[in-house]
Amino acid sequence: MDSRSLDDGSAIRRRRECRSCDKRFTTMETTSLSVIKRSGVAEPFDRAKIVNGVRKACQGRPVDNDDLAKLAQEVEEKIRATGHAEVDAHEVGLAILGPLRQLDQVAYLRFASVYQDFDNLDDFEKAIHELRERPHVQEPLQAKLFTR
Repeated sequence: MDSRSLDDGSAIRRRRECRSCDKRFTTMETTSLSVIKRSGVAEPFDRAKIVNGVRKACQGRPVDNDDLAKLAQEVEEKIRATGHAEVDAHEVGLAILGPLRQLDQVAYLRFASVYQDFDNLDDFEKAIHELRERPHVQEPLQAKLFTR
């Protein structure tokens, strides 16, 4: 009878009518998004895992739960916008870097040191230099997202 896309494009709301009994009902259609872990196992995308991972990087920083929830939503929207049904776990980590950089630069450095495989102090110095030169860049210069 009627179909409407949600504002963020993550689902379609459909109003339907049963042909046999004429009763009306509503369905919500969403796309599934799977994360492929290092082991090769696929699991459903979970915002809570993003929040928990970022919370560790934000420990002791002036970041609250609402900030973390917004960051997780932004990351999910960015990943869904690629149109891929599956994404590597490492790519999810890289997708977190841009919004986290905007949220808190110290937390960004903590998180980036893991997801960009910092090996030595030179890697930290380079990241700090980039932050000083371009403090409000959405995406980190080193990250190459969604190369599938």
